[in-house]
Amino acid sequence: MPKYNVYTKIESNVPASDLFYDLNVYKTDANNKKHVLLSVTQQLIDPGYYTQPHDTNETGDDLSVIYIIEINLYRKHGGKLISVLSSPAKKMYTLGEIASGKAYSKNKRENVCYFETKAQTKPVSDNGNDNIHSVQITCLERAFIAKKYPIGSADDPFDKRKIESQLASRINHSSYPNQGDTSLCGPASFFYCLLVDRPDIYKQAVNELWLYGKTKIGALNIGPGSGCRHPTGTFYDAYGERIKGIDWITLASLRDSDNSILSYDEIDDQASGITLWGGLTEWFVSAGYEKEFSNVGLSHVNLKDLSILNEYIKNGCRVVTLISAGMLDGFDSAITAKNHWIVWDGPIKTQHGEIISLATNENELVQLQLFSWGKVKNQVKSNLALSDVMRSVFGGVVFKPLK
Repeated sequence: MPKYNVYTKIESNVPASDLFYDLNVYKTDANNKKHVLLSVTQQLIDPGYYTQPHDTNETGDDLSVIYIIEINLYRKHGGKLISVLSSPAKKMYTLGEIASGKAYSKNKRENVCYFETKAQTKPVSDNGNDNIHSVQITCLERAFIAKKYPIGSADDPFDKRKIESQLASRINHSSYPNQGDTSLCGPASFFYCLLVDRPDIYKQAVNELWLYGKTKIGALNIGPGSGCRHPTGTFYDAYGERIKGIDWITLASLRDSDNSILSYDEIDDQASGITLWGGLTEWFVSAGYEKEFSNVGLSHVNLKDLSILNEYIKNGCRVVTLISAGMLDGFDSAITAKNHWIVWDGPIKTQHGEIISLATNENELVQLQLFSWGKVKNQVKSNLALSDVMRSVFGGVVFKPLK
């Protein structure tokens, strides 16, 4: 298996001879197992503010596989190395980008930065007070600010502590992406699969969107417009949150990035949140998923179509299907239009637990473990026959899990 040569770049005004770094390159799989490609400590930055070139461990990964680059930076002071970052800086790149020397950004702010002021504070005289010092500090505005709930508001949905708490809940799988009152079921399906397959990428994407208002997952660029980053309308009703801040940051951002005309800037804007299967497929493929099969379309499926999707889910693939939400608990059965994306969490079975096949009677009542609206469980109505399910499913798109 091949090894690769890795280096990245930092931005600083401190002499390079006084700067040292730790560099880790790794990925975390669906079982939360960490795979380390490279790990070095307290290395000297070269005069051009690049890290040293380092050989990775051997890997059989495809060049499209995404890794996290993590850097801790030290400054030499009085013969000691002092850590100058509050926490290690992280950025994600594909193995291909890492191997070809593209593991840093042309935008200086997106790289690891450490600057020291060259100015000296001086006492100024003000009505006889000679010990008054004036210091001006500037920083970038936070990327997401809800117009109705500004920074400092108790109901600010994008408060850092709220996002961190919600993210921790996602990483330990006590909660999942939830579109709430929006029409963002397509983005929710994508981010659910991403969370299950590569929780480290999901976490990094959330952090980058919150910090910078943009992120890149493989070749998938997510950069919402100003309207999406400063949404109008209410995030709460009598029952609580209509959508969590973490889900607006991810789901709405993905949808808005793909909208060339309409801006997705309000929860009640249903039209701008709709996802067609071409767009959904493009998101998955751009992020690095490999498409295996598709039978999604304008017409509902037959038993053979469902049996094919069952075979893919049994083989560990991600099966994302377009359905009528009327087949799910809590929705009017009279709703027959194709209006909702779900992700299968297992094959379609009869109520007795038998996996359906071409020989299954279409009058059999069925069940399906699936992801929808932040829940992973059987959500098919208990009185729904196989024939009803076929009329409510309009095919699906199948992908191999993201490596």
